[in-house]
Amino acid sequence: MNVNFEYYRIFYYVAKYHNFTKAAHTLGSSQPNVTRAMNCLEQQINTTLFVRTNRGIQLTPEGEKLYTHISAAMSQIFAAEEELSDSTGLSHGSISIGVSETALNIFLFNKLKTFHMTYPGIRLKLYNYSTSQAIDAVKSGKIDFAIVSTPASVESPLRQIMLQPFQEILVGGTTFTALGSQELSLAELKNYPLISLGRETTTFQFYHALFLSHGLELAPDTETATTDQILPLVKCELGLAFLPEAMAHDSIQKREIVQISLKENIPERNICMLYDCQHPLNSAARQFRKMILENHLS
Repeated sequence: MNVNFEYYRIFYYVAKYHNFTKAAHTLGSSQPNVTRAMNCLEQQINTTLFVRTNRGIQLTPEGEKLYTHISAAMSQIFAAEEELSDSTGLSHGSISIGVSETALNIFLFNKLKTFHMTYPGIRLKLYNYSTSQAIDAVKSGKIDFAIVSTPASVESPLRQIMLQPFQEILVGGTTFTALGSQELSLAELKNYPLISLGRETTTFQFYHALFLSHGLELAPDTETATTDQILPLVKCELGLAFLPEAMAHDSIQKREIVQISLKENIPERNICMLYDCQHPLNSAARQFRKMILENHLS
């Protein structure tokens, strides 16, 4: 049977993502071209491989069987490409990383500096994502991996590795200095204006769950799009906010803001790495991931 190998390569990504559009994005092609290629493949091998639905595609039993063999073959090809890529060294290349602001501020800055000084020829592409956006970007193959804050809900073939724990604290502007010598409860926060990230973020969901566990509703007076916007708003006396301790430390030391004790415990969160174990990385991305993981595997 004389089948164009390119059809099998396209089939691999369509079967992997169960979606023609995502496969086309990864391949740098268009959805109509991918659809035509799969129609040709089905005709050439005289087998129905997909069942098309409004929600995407499902593999037929024959499609599943073919994917098992093609996946194994592609793994060998990726391994060979990695060996060849490694042989060219790390003098050039690029890495695409999705990163949340919290992860960038308290974890990734120093790692980026060290890597850039060691491999100045590697281009770094950083995408500012929320955790949920980062998960979607990893799934679609738009980025090599993501460094974000928990909670992060991932399913195979995505993997999650915890890198560094961090603790958040309650802070307020200088007009709330008197509260610095007190201990507030979550219930008492309703008496003060509250600043938080937007409702679509995992941080909001984290605090929504925390308040709910104490029979309370999280109802912030001000919602922001990014973590970096919260600290200036606190300094401008718009209200109290929860911030990673590392991000608030300098401003507390300079007496620009005050830390406020809380009766309830705020659960520890983590900076984590998210990646697709089936997505091949170039040598630059593998080296950067290795550098991050060497001292932070939990």
